[in-house]
Amino acid sequence: MIIAVDGPAAAGKGTLARALAQHYNYHFLDTGALYRMVGLGVVSAGGDPRDAAAALKAAESLRPDKVNDADLRSEAVGEAASIVAVNPEVRSALLGFQRAFARKEPGAVLDGRDIGTVVCPDAEAKIFVTASAEVRARRRLAEIAERSAAPAFDVVLAEIKARDARDSSRAHAPLIPASDAYVLDSSDLSREEALAKAIAYVETRRPR
Repeated sequence: MIIAVDGPAAAGKGTLARALAQHYNYHFLDTGALYRMVGLGVVSAGGDPRDAAAALKAAESLRPDKVNDADLRSEAVGEAASIVAVNPEVRSALLGFQRAFARKEPGAVLDGRDIGTVVCPDAEAKIFVTASAEVRARRRLAEIAERSAAPAFDVVLAEIKARDARDSSRAHAPLIPASDAYVLDSSDLSREEALAKAIAYVETRRPR
């Protein structure tokens, strides 16, 4: 079984996807980490994430064993990831890896932005996790504060909105819910409540 979990930055999709994978004992892939790896590769080489050739080179030399690198979680790398993700050649280069992962037995949970629409359009269960920009900004601010001095709320909110606009307006694989996705608004839900709703939905989609 394939469970696709999509949504914008800081909506809680990563936490939810990991919890679903643990609940069902399925494999888990944070596809956003792949784009972060590409972004980090470009930046580390002294390149510009907007340079299509540099981004493609980084994608083609990707090392999946680095998926848990601590440097991937920085705000700078997150911004670079959002930029390289607009590149259709980068997305194509990573598509095969993601689809092969999704076929792992007994099942897989993939967390990203175009899993239900592009990577695995035939996924049995598709969840689109969202939340208001203000809620997501507060969540992101809390994450940053755990690692370093936090910027002003307005700065984080502006970054969230800018990334939303970039992700949803790109010509290739824009961030939109699949037509058959279950839209889960986590704005007023605890992690436990969001997980309970997601499991209830997945149970209606599981092969009997």
